Amino acid sequence: MNKKSIRDIDVNGKKVFIRVDFNVPMDENQNITNDKRIRATLPTLNYLLEHNAALILACHVGRPKGQRVPELSVKPIVKRLSELLGKEVKYAEDCVGEAAEKAAADLKPGEVLLLENLRYHNEETKNNPEFAKQLASLADVAVDDAFGVSHRAHASNAGIAQYVEVVAGFLIEKEIQFIGTALSNPQRPFVAIIGGAKVSDKIGVISNLLEKADAVVIGGGMANTFLAAQGKGIGSSLFEEEKLPLAKELLAKAEEKGVKVFLPAEVVVADKFAADANHKTVSVDEVPADWMILDNKFSKECEDAVKNAKTIVWNGPMGVFEFDAFAKGTEEIAHAVAESEGTSIVGGGDSIAALKKTGLSDKISHISTGGGATLEFLEGKPMPGIAAIADK
Repeated sequence: MNKKSIRDIDVNGKKVFIRVDFNVPMDENQNITNDKRIRATLPTLNYLLEHNAALILACHVGRPKGQRVPELSVKPIVKRLSELLGKEVKYAEDCVGEAAEKAAADLKPGEVLLLENLRYHNEETKNNPEFAKQLASLADVAVDDAFGVSHRAHASNAGIAQYVEVVAGFLIEKEIQFIGTALSNPQRPFVAIIGGAKVSDKIGVISNLLEKADAVVIGGGMANTFLAAQGKGIGSSLFEEEKLPLAKELLAKAEEKGVKVFLPAEVVVADKFAADANHKTVSVDEVPADWMILDNKFSKECEDAVKNAKTIVWNGPMGVFEFDAFAKGTEEIAHAVAESEGTSIVGGGDSIAALKKTGLSDKISHISTGGGATLEFLEGKPMPGIAAIADK
């Protein structure tokens, strides 16, 4: 995707509207508990400040559904962003209307303004043209750096492009570069690793990747459905019975296309769903009738395929990762991905948490900032936020 970025425009002395993803977790006292998303945009913000722009930032927090919910205010973010940038960040008590217009008009090059929660207005998620026009009127140019909402057609990332040119910030540019290239022109062998609880959540992703990958590793709870589709006994494990025909269909599609599918060779089974459950490792052909599969272990052939891959996409854990006894499969995959010398792309909260836990994050080429956005990108669905960015 050949999209314009902030490098391609002159921002000197200009007011720049920037859609960021600052939807950060906060505790009951509105203290930010993880500022990773704020930090991720600092390269974009610092570049624009160094090039003498005035920055007007817009974001959402939570789902206030058009109401002014005090607990979902951006005020705690104003404070944290000021600390991270080492300069005062101004605050506007609304994102449109008189307060926003005056704050934006008074803003000088080198200054930063954060507008109040976009989703205090239903017009944002409804992509209301008049609302988008009001946002656009605050600035000379717009920057989209919020990959986490790029699968949504909202006023601040899609509608605004009707009224002002939108270019990519460094964060969204990196997502397009890594994930876009993996899907359109991957270096081979290309291995996709898909985990998580349900096949139904990732049908489109698996189906799309079967068109593009050389091998697909399927783990997590969804592997139970595929094992059952192969006629394996899965004991009392949770699986999606109604998806058995689909699992068979996907396995047949893989065979037809010559795509190698790796399912678990061994599984860790437990006598109950609990951190302290009795557990043991057994072959996939020997799952006890009244035990459940809570973790997956893969063959050496699978491990080698991952290590030797030139492109890897990983989304979703291999087991019940939150219980230490059932985190080993995910950790083993994390090590295999980290040992690959190819391009590795990891998305999804649990996969990222596994990397962090194993201290392997710096061995990964790209850790995606999007949850649902990453999945929809991998699925090949339209991405309205990306489509709205001007082409070069």
